Amino acid sequence: MNNSIKFLVTKKENRERVDIFLSKKINQITRSFAKKLIESKKVKINNKIISTPSTKIKINDKIVIDEIDHQEQKLLPKKISLDIIYEDNHLIIVNKPKGMVVHPGAGNTENTLANALAYKYKNDLSDINGKLRPGIIHRIDKDTSGLLVVAKNNIAHSKLGKQFSEHTIKRKYLCLVWGTIRPLKGRIVSLITRSKRNRQLMTVSDIKGKKAITNYNTVKVYNIKDVPKISLIECILETGRTHQIRVHLKYKGVSILGDKQYGKKNQTYKKLNKEFSNLIMNLNGQALHAQTLEFFHPKTNKIMSFKSQIPENLQNILDLLNKLSS
Repeated sequence: MNNSIKFLVTKKENRERVDIFLSKKINQITRSFAKKLIESKKVKINNKIISTPSTKIKINDKIVIDEIDHQEQKLLPKKISLDIIYEDNHLIIVNKPKGMVVHPGAGNTENTLANALAYKYKNDLSDINGKLRPGIIHRIDKDTSGLLVVAKNNIAHSKLGKQFSEHTIKRKYLCLVWGTIRPLKGRIVSLITRSKRNRQLMTVSDIKGKKAITNYNTVKVYNIKDVPKISLIECILETGRTHQIRVHLKYKGVSILGDKQYGKKNQTYKKLNKEFSNLIMNLNGQALHAQTLEFFHPKTNKIMSFKSQIPENLQNILDLLNKLSS
């Protein structure tokens, strides 16, 4: 890529955010990479350096990017077992286990899904999101299990990415929560932004953030002696914001079993059913599973639908709850 790239804003692009504008104009970079460029003061508008990704551009603005260095830290391929439930020449469907991070970040550079993909597929994956995220189009949290689609080439990545952007990909999650959500079925629409108290957490806001939409349905409510009231809930995402389901459920007054970030604090299990207590104590992460994934194939345009098996630790809790309530 050249050291300097120039653009002239057209009428169609008037009032667009500059980070969005750059990610659209330069196919090789993502919006997050565009934000890094801006925050590193490598972007000028009308010869003035900017540092705010949300800066709005105007007709005839001259935008210059200086000294782009798209080289990134090398990804270390690592032999890690993967649960591949589907694969063709264009994409891969992976059932990610709980505890696995999707791509390298602070404190975890070797044991991620990206490391495993690099080992198994070498360079036969898309590189749109850079060398540290081969084939990676979307993410799920470290302690959430379930389905992810991975792109084998840039055309597939671009077409699948567009479906995510346009919210046409269907994603259904299953979770167990403490208590009962009211109403039992509904649609949560809010803005989600980073928490002021803890920058690692997200929160619902009335005034700023990204729009987030979660549809939910209570499948079953368990009201059992010596076990707190628990609900099995399906969540269908219309958007895919960071920690979206966990934040929205907290906003509605419930929390997912095992969620240490958004869940109940100092929860004790001594007076509970012993078998149930042991399962909860050994849950190691939130009881949240990305169970189904549906989208249009990037090559054939046919609808592809996938459903994964509920992980053992979550299934064990469900089996016990069903047994105790029968």
